[in-house]
Amino acid sequence: MDDGFRFVIITGLSGAGKTEAVRSFEDMGYFCVDNLPPALLPKFVDLCAQPGGKIRKVALVIDIRGGEFFDAVSDALDRLGEMGFTYDVLFLEASDEVLIRRFKETRRRHPLALTGSLQEGITAERARLETLRSRATKIVDTTHLSPHELKEKITQAFATDGDMTELNMRVLSFGYRFGLPLDADLVFDVRFLPNPHWVEELRPRTGLEAEVRDYVFNSPLTREYLDRLTSFLAFMLPGFVKEGKAQLVVAVGCTGGRHRSVVIAEVVGAFLRQQGYRVQVEHRDVAK
Repeated sequence: MDDGFRFVIITGLSGAGKTEAVRSFEDMGYFCVDNLPPALLPKFVDLCAQPGGKIRKVALVIDIRGGEFFDAVSDALDRLGEMGFTYDVLFLEASDEVLIRRFKETRRRHPLALTGSLQEGITAERARLETLRSRATKIVDTTHLSPHELKEKITQAFATDGDMTELNMRVLSFGYRFGLPLDADLVFDVRFLPNPHWVEELRPRTGLEAEVRDYVFNSPLTREYLDRLTSFLAFMLPGFVKEGKAQLVVAVGCTGGRHRSVVIAEVVGAFLRQQGYRVQVEHRDVAK
């Protein structure tokens, strides 16, 4: 067995937040599988945990949706122990009142209440999950938790330092003339900086060219703005990482998206790479 392999079983009551839990593990870089039959657990884990393999972290959802296959879960976990695998079991639960309300709000059908009442289905599910609950290494009651608070608890319990720094960033230049980027998290307006558009020989060029870049940075205003912007980002981004945010889009806009925004986006992208973030720089409107 590879000691660098990490394996988490996500289980619990229907409506208690397993879908949100899976998203949290995905954001931490886990390979996630939903509703694998328990009998396949040992073979699946053995396959993923091979030394030198690319999959190092796995989160697997097992619950009563497996029907008759679910009853094999205890034997499967025993088999994992015999094979020398260590694992965590995350069990999610909530009060009956909250579970009933969540099912009413989403209009979903409880998997054990296809013919009886919703309350009867929840009661039956609690009984069937009792053995698995007793094997849990982490129990989270989501009765009073928002999705964000649940993600925070999962991140605190299962993330390592390496997981916490996996923030993927896009720095996107754009032109206000063509509209705001719909997926932007942070938007910075640079239309107040010196505009190469009004210099005849620079107008057909773009912010990717040295002449345009030098013109924009020839102004003390640009240099001061960049100092303030990079300081602001250096202060803010660790907070996003701590909150478990997986992706962040930083948009920089000027009038047409060809000159000033392109220059600033390129410099901001280089700065963020120096800070250790994974950054992709894109120029949405540079060719328009």
